[in-house]
Amino acid sequence: MRAAGSVPTDRSTGRLSLLDYIRVAGIAEIPEGEMRVYDISVGRVAITHVEHRLFAFGDECTHSGCSLSDGEFDDREVTVECPCHGSVFDVETGEPIEGPAQDPVPVFPARLTDDGWVEIATQPAGEDG
Repeated sequence: MRAAGSVPTDRSTGRLSLLDYIRVAGIAEIPEGEMRVYDISVGRVAITHVEHRLFAFGDECTHSGCSLSDGEFDDREVTVECPCHGSVFDVETGEPIEGPAQDPVPVFPARLTDDGWVEIATQPAGEDG
């Protein structure tokens, strides 16, 4: 629990956190190196974790709208490949690396709470509220 008047910080970076976060799942529900998708207020978001790093990104391919969580996740390259036309996205930045997709998928700041819950920001990284 935070002390009254303290400013929240992101545990993974130690930086001040002024974003609103929502609880989406327990970390045990997301096996390392696998993707899980959740329908939340901002839309469908895929979440994965690799070596204690969480990644959350929009589940819809920007090329044809296919579900990225139905594709292949590469835990070494930290990329996801769309199952429809092979677009590959960097899940940390959302940028397309290969394939027909030209636009990035949104990425969401994610964190793990002390009691094992995965929370993601209610808006994509880089967007001001």
